[in-house]
Amino acid sequence: MFTERLSKILYGGDYNPEQWPNEIRDEDMRLFRLAGVDIATLNVFSWALNQPDENTYRFDWLDEMMDKLHANGIKVCLGTSTAAHPAWMATRYPDVLLVEHDGRRRKFGRRHNSCPNSPTYRLYSERMASKLAERYKDHPALLLWHVNNEYGLRCYCDNCEKAFRVWLRDRYGTLEELNRAWYTRFWGHTFYDWNEIVLPSGLSEHLSPTNSDETAFQGISLDYDRFNSDAILACYKLERDAIKSVIPDAVVTTNFQGNGAYKPLDYFKWAKELDIIALDMYPADDMTPGQMAMRYDLMRGLKGGDPFLLMESCPSQLNWRPRNSLKQPGVNRLWSYHAVARGADAIMYFQLRRSRGAFEKFHGALIDHAGHENTRVFRECADIGSELGQLGDTLLGARSEARAAIVFDWDNWWALEHSSGLTVDLRYVQEIEKYYAAFYGRNIPVAMIGVEADLTSYDIVVAPVLYLIHPGYAERLEQFVAQGGTLVMTTFSGIVNETDLVTTGGYPGELRKLLGVWVEEIDAPMAHQQSRVVMTARLGELEGSYNCGVLCDVVHAEGAETMAVFERSFYQGCPALTRNSFGSGEAWYVATSPEPSMLDGLISHLCETRGIRPLLDTPPGVEASVRVKDGRTFLFLLNHNDAATEVELGTDLYVDLLTGTRHNGKLPLAALDVRIFSIAEA
Repeated sequence: MFTERLSKILYGGDYNPEQWPNEIRDEDMRLFRLAGVDIATLNVFSWALNQPDENTYRFDWLDEMMDKLHANGIKVCLGTSTAAHPAWMATRYPDVLLVEHDGRRRKFGRRHNSCPNSPTYRLYSERMASKLAERYKDHPALLLWHVNNEYGLRCYCDNCEKAFRVWLRDRYGTLEELNRAWYTRFWGHTFYDWNEIVLPSGLSEHLSPTNSDETAFQGISLDYDRFNSDAILACYKLERDAIKSVIPDAVVTTNFQGNGAYKPLDYFKWAKELDIIALDMYPADDMTPGQMAMRYDLMRGLKGGDPFLLMESCPSQLNWRPRNSLKQPGVNRLWSYHAVARGADAIMYFQLRRSRGAFEKFHGALIDHAGHENTRVFRECADIGSELGQLGDTLLGARSEARAAIVFDWDNWWALEHSSGLTVDLRYVQEIEKYYAAFYGRNIPVAMIGVEADLTSYDIVVAPVLYLIHPGYAERLEQFVAQGGTLVMTTFSGIVNETDLVTTGGYPGELRKLLGVWVEEIDAPMAHQQSRVVMTARLGELEGSYNCGVLCDVVHAEGAETMAVFERSFYQGCPALTRNSFGSGEAWYVATSPEPSMLDGLISHLCETRGIRPLLDTPPGVEASVRVKDGRTFLFLLNHNDAATEVELGTDLYVDLLTGTRHNGKLPLAALDVRIFSIAEA
């Protein structure tokens, strides 16, 4: 494990010394030491500087900075510089230029501007990674590799179209099988030659020149999503393999974007190719602490619970939103430890020194335009650096344990939101968040898992809107329940197979026997037609009636027990919540999207039934999270409120890792405060 190479949680961030003169770089070293910085990411966007033409490479500036950082006790996360191709490459080799969804080819500019299937881009990016590996393979500052930067986007050029046909041939083998999978007899789409296939875009299957979700052929667009994720992953693997051919034990990663839930790339598939997960986290203004926690848990879940790196975050003010407010005093510390509490073994910023020009000149940084340490942001960052030094290796490599899990799947995300119907209000991630919030609000740990994960270590598995069923997955869910597991599934599940063809014979398709229900119809009520769910049995705190909407299934119980019914519409009295005994376990079906309080009650009841207790009972807005290492348990308490509060610790004795003080009973928590404890030995 990478963290075994470390002596403490890493602290630092993106550093762009090529933008500054030598005297500023020297001052940066002094300021880095004051702030406790021990890692700097270099060379992320320096391709044009490093390679002025096809055959010339200049690394003098990078040599100097590698040496300077090493002399100051700072490790390097070395970028491969391939996140923005040079202008000369775009001029001489226009095949590197990305083509947009509406068919327009980009000119040189911005970043994320390269076609992933361009032979030119792949040739020169692989060569650059190889050159860097050869040059710095023995440098003592080198700690890990940062390939490209925030991979993503989609390209619709001729190179991509040709590569798509090759990908399809590998997947389906024959045109007959492809035509069957895509249902091409609809609207006269039967293909007789591979070259007849074009990319789904605003010029072909998609209903809007700008929206890649709305499509006439879901199977085609779903396969393009898979292909595009694979094509970009191939670019990463080219550079990674070039590095590892020179340095076999190199630690290689790239930074995931979109706060972890980034739609264009299947991060579960990508995770298999990364040595450690790295995340860029810039919470939206309306993002709740629970939504942030879910994304951290997703990053931890990508590699089976391994810790991850918070590769980018902002010390205070962003620059790229319509309005960019300051982080209030204490928020940066709170959010930094929030990541650590959920599995991060690094806290890193973009950026270490605020740029003077161009797009990110107002993006927050450790060192502001004032250029000295006498700023609020610097002082707060330095305090965090001091605390991380004090913590040392105590938390490094610590893991989180959970007996409940939520299934998250990119194929389902893509397929569900490509679907023409039943409602634009059904959004995949939002439905996942609703169920996650029910666990989070009670401080019950929950793992975020993919469809390939082993289910045997969990007591409860929740699989919201599992619209698409992968081959063999229904059988695995049946086995999980038959062996004593508790499964929760929801409306719009079991509808289609892996190519987005409806499973005939009645919804929920392959899940019908397991769930013990037949869904005859699915209603998408208008806002003024919303129904309610009425409990027919009391389940712990779950009683009375609850609002519901988005979708409402017309359900017939086929062996399942009805626990709640719909109150309104022609399906009044039809099951809205069912429980089906299956083998030694039970499968629950939620036939709508209910209000949060109903899900809170349901999850609470299921956890209590399985003996899963909250980590700690805390006031609203106070989060409890646990990491475990070598038999020691570490408790994080985070007060996300703007006001002070107190938490009841009970009779167990807790030792504060930062102060050494011992606590039990009532613990006061200041506004936006974080406390980290170990359970005292008897």
